[in-house]
Amino acid sequence: METLISYNQEAVDFDEVINNGPFPIRFPKRSLSQDEEWCEVKFDGGWRKIRFHDYHEVYEIPGLYETIFYRTLRCNSPNRVAGLLDEVLTERGIDAQKLRVLDLGAGNGMSGEALQNLGIRKIVAIDLLEEAMSAALRDRPWVYDHYVVADLTKLSAQDEMHLREYRFNALCTIAALGFGDIPTQAFLNAFNLLEDGGMVAFNIKEDFLKRSTGNAFARLIDQMMQDEILEVDLLKRYQHRLSTGGHPLYYAGLVGFKRGNC
Repeated sequence: METLISYNQEAVDFDEVINNGPFPIRFPKRSLSQDEEWCEVKFDGGWRKIRFHDYHEVYEIPGLYETIFYRTLRCNSPNRVAGLLDEVLTERGIDAQKLRVLDLGAGNGMSGEALQNLGIRKIVAIDLLEEAMSAALRDRPWVYDHYVVADLTKLSAQDEMHLREYRFNALCTIAALGFGDIPTQAFLNAFNLLEDGGMVAFNIKEDFLKRSTGNAFARLIDQMMQDEILEVDLLKRYQHRLSTGGHPLYYAGLVGFKRGNC
């Protein structure tokens, strides 16, 4: 364990340096909420603080996202959500190749790659960050038919027209809901781009689906189910990844069908 005095003149204790990829990383030895998590990454001979939700910084460094979240914290959400979708496809007798998917909050393309592995061949990405698109085109250029950088809460008429031309019959969003990265209105607008009968697959921190938390997504999903515009086919709790303290973080994966516009 090392001690480094660097942040607001505060002494920070770190766990052992971890070498699970191209970049050595270390986590602060303190309890952090999921929205506050950060680590230090060593490259170019020095240590740099990276806050997990500053995705624009993470995506700029090739391999850093995979090193932190997948090799070290054992995130498996793209494969888990894709697996739940595959389960429903199989039970319903739906051909994956007939899906036209909008990947909301697509990031660096790991979610799209997991969907592609199911046999899905038409996938369009949308994300708020230019850095996300650059990372996807750099690291996984074979995944998406098109990558749109846009804010779904204020989508331009041109972008909306272009997206509607794909006639999406599936919407997927993986590890992107609940922390303010994608507001509820952006999710609703993406949902409304789907054809009726289209499939919806997403995951979210399990606490964010509990009414008692007052979370906006809990209220939204509950209302969509009450209004019968979202028919839930499969809902499963699973371990999303580890926290920086080594504790399991549980998410819920949901697969359903659109039965009307919001």
